[in-house]
Amino acid sequence: MTTYSVDSTTAEAGAAAEGQRYRSLLAAARGLVRCDAAALLRLEGDVLRPLAVDGLSDETLGRQFPVASHPRFARLLESGQGLRFAHDCGLPDPYDGLVAGQPGILPVHDCMGAPLRLRGDTWGLLTLDALEPGAFDSVSPAQLDALIALVETGIESAQTIQEMEARAMREQAVAQALRSGRGTTRELLGSSAAMKQLCSEIDTVAVSDLTVLVLGETGVGKDLVAQRLHARSRRRDQPLVQVNCAALPETLADSELFGHKRGAFTGAVQDRNGKFEIADGGTLFLDEVGELPLTVQAKLLRVLQSGEVQRPGSDRTLKVDVRVIAATNRDLPAAIAQGRFRADLYHRLSVYPLVVPPLRERGRDVVALAGGFLEENQHRLGARNLRLSPASKAALLEHGWPGNVRELEHVISRASLRAFTEQGRGARWTAIEPHHLALDASAAGSHAAGSAQTPLAQAPADGGHASFALAAGGTLREATAAFQRAWLADALARHNGHVANAAREAGIDRSNFHRMLRKLGMRPASAD
Repeated sequence: MTTYSVDSTTAEAGAAAEGQRYRSLLAAARGLVRCDAAALLRLEGDVLRPLAVDGLSDETLGRQFPVASHPRFARLLESGQGLRFAHDCGLPDPYDGLVAGQPGILPVHDCMGAPLRLRGDTWGLLTLDALEPGAFDSVSPAQLDALIALVETGIESAQTIQEMEARAMREQAVAQALRSGRGTTRELLGSSAAMKQLCSEIDTVAVSDLTVLVLGETGVGKDLVAQRLHARSRRRDQPLVQVNCAALPETLADSELFGHKRGAFTGAVQDRNGKFEIADGGTLFLDEVGELPLTVQAKLLRVLQSGEVQRPGSDRTLKVDVRVIAATNRDLPAAIAQGRFRADLYHRLSVYPLVVPPLRERGRDVVALAGGFLEENQHRLGARNLRLSPASKAALLEHGWPGNVRELEHVISRASLRAFTEQGRGARWTAIEPHHLALDASAAGSHAAGSAQTPLAQAPADGGHASFALAAGGTLREATAAFQRAWLADALARHNGHVANAAREAGIDRSNFHRMLRKLGMRPASAD
């Protein structure tokens, strides 16, 4: 099978250069018109997506702005030549609280902007904002027209350069008998060094047909890695079929993956295609592959070795062309040592391993991700301008995130609801404060219940599971912390204080398990 590739370093450098061109364009615009913030937003369907900001906070780049939900943006798009909003305009300002470098959440008072056109079509918006009323009093219509012309010329130049670079990459690929496998999919968000390295690795292996094993803690976004791998592969126009192996009952896993013939077992009333046949020509994503039963692991190994599927109940083999991506949060080498996972299957799956970094190692990515989740909750709740206070941003950056991006999403959803319920619909924006985030809930519960260290190796006195009954009274935090301590103690007692085994049974990464123990003031009675 012939595979094609393009140097991913070149592609990464091209994307970085494009972003720098847009940022330089904004800097030039701010040089012509004094303002506190400027932004270039590209119109993609009915949504405006920030491509570059100057003077706005990091979280802005994680947001997307549906035009229907932001009347100021809608007015600007309809204006033709741009307009300026009165400082007391009643329309909600999308940038309230997003101006960078401010000690608190501040309103934007002076706003102007204009639609930008590229080759006859609406490309997006240029927006200029100031914290002081009257900041744009001296900007004449002629100056605004000149500014728009400057930015549109810069965008056209950037677009032309981008097209030339893309054409050069394609020509280079043809000359080397290679081809780029880039596609469109939901993107992994983040600009940290760890995420840049991961995306570079993804783009390197995506254009091949190598089997990939995606490793990482629960909630880091392993499914998004699989989507990007498929979208940038030569199979991107074919199906991406996802199977959650952890949700497959052992009795049905065989049929789910490989199909069956009518009459193969009780209840098999008709032929059925398995996921390998459905994914023929495309990609099969086996999520939580460490949960597959050993009998199914053996059959999966045969398919990976031969590219042939044999349905249960049939003597005929079917040839399939499937690229397999597997993912797990399990320690597979440990599972192999325990006889729970086949070593030969592990080596077949881990031809190209990718490790997804935990959120705590991604620096300020947490702020950009939070911005995206706030935008989603803003529209879900019907709130006006959900914003993180400076103290909340600091709290997010300091938190350890044992649940990773999934935990962040849930924290932001709960905080948005709390803040919106507390502050109501009348406010110009809804401020997310640290008490809405409630990131210290576990630590506070542990402190309220006492600071004594709890030994974990002792089994319950009755030889069975620990009792989780809680005394009446006390706060919800205290009750939650008490339950967590009892649950952790019971899990460790069943494994004689062995943290790794207890964490594996609980489906929690060992380092996160240790972190939970520390937060609850507990210590294992024996080391791993």
